[in-house]
Amino acid sequence: MSVLLLVILHKLASLEQFMLSSGRRTGESCMQKLIMAVTGDETAATGDMPAYQIRTPSTTLPQGVVMAASPGSLHSPQQLAEEATRKRELRLMKNREAAKECRRRKKEYIKCLESRVAVLEVQNKKLIEELETLKDICSSQTD
Repeated sequence: MSVLLLVILHKLASLEQFMLSSGRRTGESCMQKLIMAVTGDETAATGDMPAYQIRTPSTTLPQGVVMAASPGSLHSPQQLAEEATRKRELRLMKNREAAKECRRRKKEYIKCLESRVAVLEVQNKKLIEELETLKDICSSQTD
């Protein structure tokens, strides 16, 4: 199996793990169709034994990250530069995800505040009407 195919399968598995961990439910048939589309293996869609083993990775790497050799086994400056680039890309990707989540939470908070404002405006309008009614009743009784 080519390296590209392994990377794609790893991304699919990571995406499925992310969606399941974030509460989004995906049907197994959807994942199987994706695997079938990528691998061309029709048995993956039916659940039969595939021609080669498809496994989800045991590590939970973020989507798009491929495992590299351990830092202790790197020797050349090119490998060190590649490792530094990989770490930078991983950090940037994590930062993008954190920023995206922050923006989502901010939007949710603003929606909550807007709905609270709407409820309080309605309540305020009712109280003003009640006050006017009580003022009318009070002024009619004193007359």
